[in-house]
Amino acid sequence: MRGTLYLHENIRNKIIRRRRIAIGLYRFDPTSEERILKAVELAEDFADVLVVDKGEKTEEELLEVLKRGDAYAAVRGTARASKFLEILRREYDVCRIAVLETVDRKLFLLSPVGVDEGRGVKEKLKLIEYSKQLAERLGMPKDVAVLAGGRYGDIGRDENVDRSLATAELVAKISGGENYEIKLEDAVDRGIVIAPDGISGNLIFRSLCYLGGGKEYGAVFFGTPYRIVDTSRSQSSEGFARAIALATII
Repeated sequence: MRGTLYLHENIRNKIIRRRRIAIGLYRFDPTSEERILKAVELAEDFADVLVVDKGEKTEEELLEVLKRGDAYAAVRGTARASKFLEILRREYDVCRIAVLETVDRKLFLLSPVGVDEGRGVKEKLKLIEYSKQLAERLGMPKDVAVLAGGRYGDIGRDENVDRSLATAELVAKISGGENYEIKLEDAVDRGIVIAPDGISGNLIFRSLCYLGGGKEYGAVFFGTPYRIVDTSRSQSSEGFARAIALATII
C-alpha cells in the first residue's frame, strides 16, 4: 500500500483491486479538499478513485454516478450527511452499519450509528440481520452483543435504564445474541455490537476513533440497491482511504 496506510488484515486481505470508487468532496472547511485528495493518493494502489466535486450538487451527483453505473461503489467523503440522507430517503429506507477497530486491533461492527436509526426492537433486529451479512463478507464473527443503558443491578434507579435493559434482553433472545448490559469493553469480542440507540452508537464511534486511538472504516449503507460507505466529514485522510478500501469489498 502507498504511504503508511494501515488496514486491518480482514480488510486488507479482501480488497478487490482496481474497482472504481467515487468519493464526495464538499468544501465545508479549509482542509476538506486536502484530506480527500490525500485519501485518493493513499488508495491509488488498490482503487481507481473518482472525486465528485459539484458544489451544492455534490450529494445528488454522487448518487447519480452510481445510478449511471460509472462507479462500483461510493464513499460519502465530505459531502453533507443531512443532504445525502435526504436524497437517499426519498426512495429508500436506509440504515448504516459501522466498521470499527479498537486500539488493540479488534475489528467489530457497530449499529445503530445514525441518531435517528435503530429505534425499537424491530429496527434493531433488522440491523442485526444486515450486520451478519456484512460480517460474513469481511470474514468476521457473527456473534451478537446487545448493549443497554446499565447493569441489571441498576434496575429501579431510572426508568430509561430499565426500559433499555428490557429491550436489550428481548432483542438478544429473539436474535440468538447475548445481552451485555452496559459492558461495551466485553461486547466488542463478539463481532457485532448493537447500541441502545443511535445517539449512544454515534458517541461510541466518536469516543473510540477521535479520543481513544481506534480506527474507523466507515459505515455501510443497507436498504438501497447501491453500494455506499458513509463517513464522518471530520475523518482524516487515512480514514477516508480506509473507507475506500471497505467500498471495494461490499
